[in-house]
Amino acid sequence: MSLSIGCTLMCEQSPPTKLVKYAQTAEEVGFPFAVMSDHFNPWLDEQGHSPNAWVTLGAVANATQTLELMTYVTCPIGRYHPTVVAQQAATLGVLSEGRFSLGLGAGENLNEHVIGEGWNPVNVRHERFAEALQIISELLDGGYVNFVGDHYRVDSAKLWDLPETRVPIGVAVSGLQSIEIAAPWGDFMIAVEPDGDAVKAFDEATTAKKPARKVGQLPISWDSDQDKALTRAHEQFRWFAGGWKVNAELPGPSAFDAATQFVRPEDVAGQIPCGNDIDAVLEAVRPFAEAGFTDLALLQIGDEGQDQFFEAAPEILAALKQEFGA
Repeated sequence: MSLSIGCTLMCEQSPPTKLVKYAQTAEEVGFPFAVMSDHFNPWLDEQGHSPNAWVTLGAVANATQTLELMTYVTCPIGRYHPTVVAQQAATLGVLSEGRFSLGLGAGENLNEHVIGEGWNPVNVRHERFAEALQIISELLDGGYVNFVGDHYRVDSAKLWDLPETRVPIGVAVSGLQSIEIAAPWGDFMIAVEPDGDAVKAFDEATTAKKPARKVGQLPISWDSDQDKALTRAHEQFRWFAGGWKVNAELPGPSAFDAATQFVRPEDVAGQIPCGNDIDAVLEAVRPFAEAGFTDLALLQIGDEGQDQFFEAAPEILAALKQEFGA
């Protein structure tokens, strides 16, 4: 049940200058890796931010020395063409000197509708995602790539700056269909639910060296004032109660606000550890360890809660290491 514990640099709740600072602090207090969300919009107006993830990650790579970096996750079927994603990933791999892994997923309407091409049904999104994964994988392998698919065409594309070590590709999955489509192209698995069956299915479907890495994410609201922690979690993370099948379809912050208007603080408290109880964090982490995850990124809710979280991080990490061998 060995589990490596990282942190989340959440673009939706912090400006880019602070995200760079938080990355430096994460490295200083002992987090081995940090994942960064890649959004055009925040989930809710209360979060209030959404800088470009790739520009910010470039600054983070320059400001850190050992911290492993990862997109969590980038959608290569809407705002970005797969060739552009591959070029960005390769460049960040060079700038970080091999510390970057590319997390990819089929995206959410929240971010991808902004280019004005609508939002495809899930079966079409999966078709596009499979083609995008093939294009990105072949480009990261080096050499010229030509591709003609049902959704994409690539004409004599080549990445001219590649890192010494190929950028690993992680794929976000949420069920057997997505695993069947994405796992053959993924070096590791990304999921936000501690599903042991998904872990087994991914290992059976992937062509990567086994056992493949499994990366999860856990939101927490750390604060010495439990009521304040719960209020912050409800204000900024009540969207989490909708589940990913719903969350992928809603088009903007106002839709998430309407969809979550009846979510109560106690509903949020049932899903997210709130306060400064390390035992509560341990119990929330345990299902990921038992499901077979190898890595888990803690997501501290709210920009105003980051300093207190990082102050407590050494104690939290020590407890997690003792419990799960992280």
